[in-house]
Amino acid sequence: MTFGQFDNAVDNCAAALASRGLAKGDRLGLLSRNGWEFAALAYAAARLGIVLVPINFMLNSNEIAYILGHAEVAGMVAEEALIDVAQDALVTAEISRAVKGIVRATSSPTSPPPPGWEHVSEWLSERVAPPPQPLLDDDDPLRLMYTSGTESRPKGVMLTSRSLISQYVSCAIDGGMDHDDVDLHTLPLYHCAQLDCFLCVDIYLGATSVILPSPDPAAMLAAIEREAVTKLFCPPTVWIGLLRHPDFDHRDLRSLRKGYYGASAMPVEILKELQERLPRVEFWNFYGQTEMAPVATILRPTEQATHPGSAGRASLNVETRVVDDEDTIVDAGVIGEIVHRSPQATLGYYRDPDKTTDAFRNGWFHSGDLGVMSAEGYLSVVDRKKDMIKTGGENVASREVEEALYELEGVAEVAVFGIHDPRWIEAVAAVIVARPGVSLTEDDVHRHARERLAGYKRPKYVVLAQSLPKNPSGKILKRELRQMHAELSGTARQPLQDSPQN
Repeated sequence: MTFGQFDNAVDNCAAALASRGLAKGDRLGLLSRNGWEFAALAYAAARLGIVLVPINFMLNSNEIAYILGHAEVAGMVAEEALIDVAQDALVTAEISRAVKGIVRATSSPTSPPPPGWEHVSEWLSERVAPPPQPLLDDDDPLRLMYTSGTESRPKGVMLTSRSLISQYVSCAIDGGMDHDDVDLHTLPLYHCAQLDCFLCVDIYLGATSVILPSPDPAAMLAAIEREAVTKLFCPPTVWIGLLRHPDFDHRDLRSLRKGYYGASAMPVEILKELQERLPRVEFWNFYGQTEMAPVATILRPTEQATHPGSAGRASLNVETRVVDDEDTIVDAGVIGEIVHRSPQATLGYYRDPDKTTDAFRNGWFHSGDLGVMSAEGYLSVVDRKKDMIKTGGENVASREVEEALYELEGVAEVAVFGIHDPRWIEAVAAVIVARPGVSLTEDDVHRHARERLAGYKRPKYVVLAQSLPKNPSGKILKRELRQMHAELSGTARQPLQDSPQN
């Protein structure tokens, strides 16, 4: 597809959305795996000033319903394979005026859509008039990204035109991106990392994008060879999957020149192996969060050897500091909270002014991550201020998992935390204390979690204990639990074989 053809597809989709009553400021939910249609709908929404709400397709219908209701969507587009969960979510959220469509790869659908739905592919040929062209200000929201953060309910992060364009420039300049890149996109496009650090930057620059539905190692290695891919982003878990796949040494990967990692910490030994087995590839580390649209700091290729494990320095359009609880800058080498100031930063949390005010104390966005800054300005992320777990590149709020497990009859206390895992980098672990006289099993916990939580949020390790360590004030000491159970992933005991991607 040429850029001219893509532009025409965007215009057609925009015209179809407008003809169905959507206008500037409305929210459009998008529940879909990767495909060129995802990109077309993202740009069609932006062209009209519609706020796109990408939704994690691994969530269950109740979780999706909360997002639809909180975002007050006026439209909903769902992939055909996800139509049932989308319909259930719409009913639960009591969304009655939603525009509905099915994303399909074929231009001529062979089966009729369910009642009340229509085929997006038909929009590409139905335009009878150009779409409206509303005036958009820099601070008009264009994206509403829901992130669990460290709360029990997802927060809607409002990203504006200013946020996104500023972030694209940071990525392009400090990430060494150019118009002659051939980029392979395999991570979910509902994630701002793949969507806004890579796909939208490629479109901004005029680079070539190859989109796969998922990060399957065999398909990725084949696509790199077939399409002469030059550029690839993966979280550490996917890079590990590529290294361990039998095709790695049998595919022609010589075209690959640029590699990017992020979403969770890259083990230094894995990075060394990548550099040894892909000697032509330069690597960048991107660190940030959704609220920064999302990149904040970047470790460049020339810095990988001298600063292993570092998150790098503040990117082009970002200022980064490490501060204490009074927001005073701490000395080099001292642990504090990582804060940022940037035009990339979110406008705030949708329908949550209190959390917005708290996050932007003294004009700086407070990330909730703990870090150390070197005298040269290199950032190292050492911990999370709140109990965030990053498993397979996905954010999981420990409190949300705990609340779900507390619904299991017979549970007295629960502590959920992340532990090191050789495959997922960090895995969800739960230590549970049963009520007196109640007999609980690990199978009981796993069965309950399957009914309540998306696959990647479910505990991979469950420990039944007599008590939980606490401080004098009664607070559960998760740091001690992490130390006590650090060897779970290294014992003969196997984790629940349920991929975070299911």
